Amino acid sequence: MADQQAQLSWREDRIPVSDQFDDPYFSVQDGLAETGHVFLSGNDLPARFAPGFHVAELGFGTGLNMLATWRAWEESGQQTALRFTSFEAYPMAPADMRKALAAFPDIQPWADRFLAQWQGSGGCDLGTLQLEVVTGDARLSLPEWTGKADAWFLDGFSPAKNPELWQQDLLQAVADHTRPGGTAATYTAAGFVRRGLEAAGFTVTRVPGFGRKRHMTKAVRAEANLE
Repeated sequence: MADQQAQLSWREDRIPVSDQFDDPYFSVQDGLAETGHVFLSGNDLPARFAPGFHVAELGFGTGLNMLATWRAWEESGQQTALRFTSFEAYPMAPADMRKALAAFPDIQPWADRFLAQWQGSGGCDLGTLQLEVVTGDARLSLPEWTGKADAWFLDGFSPAKNPELWQQDLLQAVADHTRPGGTAATYTAAGFVRRGLEAAGFTVTRVPGFGRKRHMTKAVRAEANLE
């Protein structure tokens, strides 16, 4: 539906800003470096990569996190397919994604392969990447999802501007869809987010953030479910 598509403004004609949430999609300093610091290092990747590894994400946005992860997957020598599932309420038009991703020449080969197949929603099979993007409100779609992830990228817009994506019920759904020993990482260190992850069953650590952000959050699910 057209009214569900991301509505954008552009900062310096290269950084997309969500009109819905008045928040940029990635760091104005270096979005790709931020992804590496927060989501890859925050989940101890690529060291944990193994056949069948499954990454899940709240907030697909420009696809930058997925592309950075796919690049790391291939460059680490994995031969099987990385599974990547993302939940996105307001999908970005492919043309806007291409414009945003042009800021990152290091991942352009992966962006070109992805955009050649991407239709704007659903999923695609890229050989070493099995992508699924679930469109709609994650508060409804995630509890119904049948998958379980080894690592979560919690990349919704700022908790101050998009609190719906950081509520306790949704963080519990994240935990319920995390394999034992699985991890989660996010750029925010907001107290209510950390408490929510702890209440959901994660062991939470506050660590140095990227750029101007003093802290970020890492979380680890218990090795064995206690239910």
